[in-house]
Amino acid sequence: MAERVLVTLDGEVRDADAPLLHADDFGVLRGDGVFETLLVRDGRACALELHLARLAASAAAAQLPEPDRDDWRLAVDVALEKWGAEREGALRLVYTRGREGSDTPTAFLLVTPVAERVETARREGVSVVTLERGFSVDLARKAPWQLLGAKTLSYATNMAALRHAESVGADDVIYISSEGYVLEGPRSTVLIARGRTLVTPPPEQGILPGTTQQALFDLAGERDFAVRYEPLRPADLVVADGLWLISSVALAARVHTLDGHTLVSRVAEGDIENLVSEAVQAAS
Repeated sequence: MAERVLVTLDGEVRDADAPLLHADDFGVLRGDGVFETLLVRDGRACALELHLARLAASAAAAQLPEPDRDDWRLAVDVALEKWGAEREGALRLVYTRGREGSDTPTAFLLVTPVAERVETARREGVSVVTLERGFSVDLARKAPWQLLGAKTLSYATNMAALRHAESVGADDVIYISSEGYVLEGPRSTVLIARGRTLVTPPPEQGILPGTTQQALFDLAGERDFAVRYEPLRPADLVVADGLWLISSVALAARVHTLDGHTLVSRVAEGDIENLVSEAVQAAS
């Protein structure tokens, strides 16, 4: 059983231990590209169409050629067959501007095992710190070239934020705008519960639209949940009936500690976790 599966967009399975990228690929030199990460479960790529749509939207924002979704679907099928159906995996779709001086993008897929931190977050929840992101909720509208709503390869700041969280004894981060509004996590969407109403900050605030959150909202009405997009303040997180970080691979990670303060969940944990799991399966 392969530990990692690497497939290029022509459907060729490559040696995951052999070099693939050229040293002058803009994805390496400048982080100039976009990507998606999705869960592989039971031999399927969960919410693939939602991720392909977001990949296309990110590519358009970055002025990359429109991805051929049929080519990506075929390459995903090859990767899934090679990976197998016996275990979960994290599938990354990577799309860069390509080599310097070339007009041909670089595209490949990589499947790896789900990290142990993900299993722990699902099972035990996470502790979170709030951190300044350093920009206004109006920045996405005023400066679209900042690519705030795109999932780009420029993740150095997000990784630095997560390392800072680890240095102060926390597992994850929730970003706060310069006005004090809740934004998102470095790799997740913020979700709170008020009774049977699920609330998340609006994407118009420069937030990456969450595919798992969208699948969750699409299914919520069938499970007697109401849904809302609403600006949130940190105090809203504290008084909520439940707080989660929602993402494609970790699914629903319950936040049990925020800025050192223990949170009390007033919503049965299984309600949200089961709903998210059902949503992911339904969107597969």
